[in-house]
Amino acid sequence: MGASTSSEQSVPIEQREAENLAASTGALSTLQKCFSILADPHSGAIPSDSLQQCFRLSYENPVTGATAIPDSFPAVLDHLGPCIADLFFVSEKGGVSWIELVRGYNRCCARKPLSMSVTTLLRVFTATVKKAGLNCNLEFETGDDDCKITGWLMPVDVVMLLWMCWGMNWFSKEGRNLCVPDVKHIVLSAIESCAEGDSGVNVWEWEFSGEEVQLPVGKFLTWVLKTVPSLPGCFSEFVYAVLKHSASQEPGVECLTSSAAGTSSAADTSSTVECSSTLLSPGIAWAISLTLTGPLGEEISRACFPTDANEINNDLLYRSHLHGRGLNRFWSNVQGYQGPLLVLIAATSEDGSANKRNWIIGALTHQGFENRDLFYGSSGCLYALSPVFHAYPPAGKERNFVYSHLHPTGKVYEAKPKPVGIGFGGSMGNERIYVDEDFSKVTIRHHAADKTYQSGSLFPEQGFLPVDALITEVEIWGLGGRGAKDVQDSYKDREQLFTEQRRKVDLKTFANWEDSPEKMLMDMISNPNAIRREDR
Repeated sequence: MGASTSSEQSVPIEQREAENLAASTGALSTLQKCFSILADPHSGAIPSDSLQQCFRLSYENPVTGATAIPDSFPAVLDHLGPCIADLFFVSEKGGVSWIELVRGYNRCCARKPLSMSVTTLLRVFTATVKKAGLNCNLEFETGDDDCKITGWLMPVDVVMLLWMCWGMNWFSKEGRNLCVPDVKHIVLSAIESCAEGDSGVNVWEWEFSGEEVQLPVGKFLTWVLKTVPSLPGCFSEFVYAVLKHSASQEPGVECLTSSAAGTSSAADTSSTVECSSTLLSPGIAWAISLTLTGPLGEEISRACFPTDANEINNDLLYRSHLHGRGLNRFWSNVQGYQGPLLVLIAATSEDGSANKRNWIIGALTHQGFENRDLFYGSSGCLYALSPVFHAYPPAGKERNFVYSHLHPTGKVYEAKPKPVGIGFGGSMGNERIYVDEDFSKVTIRHHAADKTYQSGSLFPEQGFLPVDALITEVEIWGLGGRGAKDVQDSYKDREQLFTEQRRKVDLKTFANWEDSPEKMLMDMISNPNAIRREDR
């Protein structure tokens, strides 16, 4: 009783530990199927060439609608897959054995501290760019994930790293023609946080080509952990997606995602263009998704990798350009939605030289809007989105997350009327972000007035004084999934039914003198001391 079987005793302890670690992530059965399909029946191992082919990315010429793509970027994508296979899956004489496949998966995807995951990602990037014949100024002391890293990155290195992660994300989720986004706002965030001294970068007119700003790797690691903590997950998701795809193929069929990745249809292009025409461009959506985890991050990433333009547009609850400006128009489109919401505001302000500056900010709420005269909400996050990306999660000192108040219904006298509009953070009348009821002006205040969200500027050169800016566009995106949208649709149908019922008049009751208000009033005047009992 309690004795282990002979087969369990014959399995080495190292193999059992590796299998248990892979099983804790739910991937052991996937690895077993993958090994049974890829392994050579004679050697009992996966040929190294076959595993490299599985990780190799197949794509047409990558395109972007913003920044010019360096000629060296396709070479980075070409060498990414083989570098992953060589770094993490040790090949013996006959190829990659079962135990080495499991160990390689654990090195890439097993749970580990976030700092070690960032180190793993930088190791992959360094090996890939060097194999592509490019310069890299990062050095690792040992081959461990928690080793010390020295050196620095240039802005072009950050661009290549972000696009490499985007490519892995793209092939994990879509496997279609590669269209890389504009990541200028993320790179500028890294420059502002990591550059030593005054970088001299003009964020309003910056282009990464030819920029000679050194970003120390220690500061860069801190920036990743603070600003885009989900960036290393692009690598682990890609490795798992490749192995899962390999496990789903029939023996003898090419295991790579190239069958889906090498083609691009007109529907793909149209969906990408449609999504990019909104404030929530793929680059902005991806930057926000890198700050989130779980279902909320998956929901926002749907805007990064659109598969159906109509499906993405269903998540767009309100857009001032389409639905009209004003709090009432806004309210008619968001009322009844009880899921997380993403608010995007594009505005134009003037600097001291009367130069117009265009910028975009955002606010993420974890619940729907309510008509209240006080702050409410359980959590949220503020974003500086363009031209520089920053995220400001809750500070934990106050809970003034959201304020949304409409004019009271009916003619109600208020000695001290509450502000009518939408606000985030700060206090009543002193909100960190406040949008007036006409959606024509947004007021941005210094973070010193706000103890709900973390400190930081919402746009470059914000200053200490409140800034009034003209709103050019407002968008509200629902992130509650199909369920939240169905609930809102049911709510709207019910409200429409009630409205139609209230419009109907019962002429028989209206013509009955005994039930009319006029008769009750005349009876009270004729005998005000009469005792009347309400009919029940």
